[in-house]
Amino acid sequence: MSKKLFLILICLVSLNANDINIIQSKYSVSETTQKIKEIVISKGFEVFTIIDHKQNAKNVNMEMAEAKVILFGNPKAGTKLMQENILSALDLPLRVLIFKDSTANVKVAFRDVSALKVDFKLSNKEELEAMDKGLSAIIAKATN
Repeated sequence: MSKKLFLILICLVSLNANDINIIQSKYSVSETTQKIKEIVISKGFEVFTIIDHKQNAKNVNMEMAEAKVILFGNPKAGTKLMQENILSALDLPLRVLIFKDSTANVKVAFRDVSALKVDFKLSNKEELEAMDKGLSAIIAKATN
């Protein structure tokens, strides 16, 4: 990832930091990531990729705490939102960050789906509520 793209992503996250939920997991980063992946697949959704930030840092001779991002979703639901406002693709597919914090606790961070409605002026309330409810259920099941 280029430095410029990385900085843009950091800015986007910091602009929306008040829309971020952070939940503690009782499992390791890898176990939590695997649980989320399995739950997502069992619900018939698609896992698009898992980014291992610690491994990427290691690849450039740097170190950081464990951190993985899993991108997943339902293309049918996401496409409906992107048809309404293509800018919603900045937050779709859904993504969840699983990381070890400075005290070695494993946390799961994710953005409120309801923020999409506000940020991108989306009107598909039914789709957004289903996504919000589904994401919360996936995280709750994967972290307990």
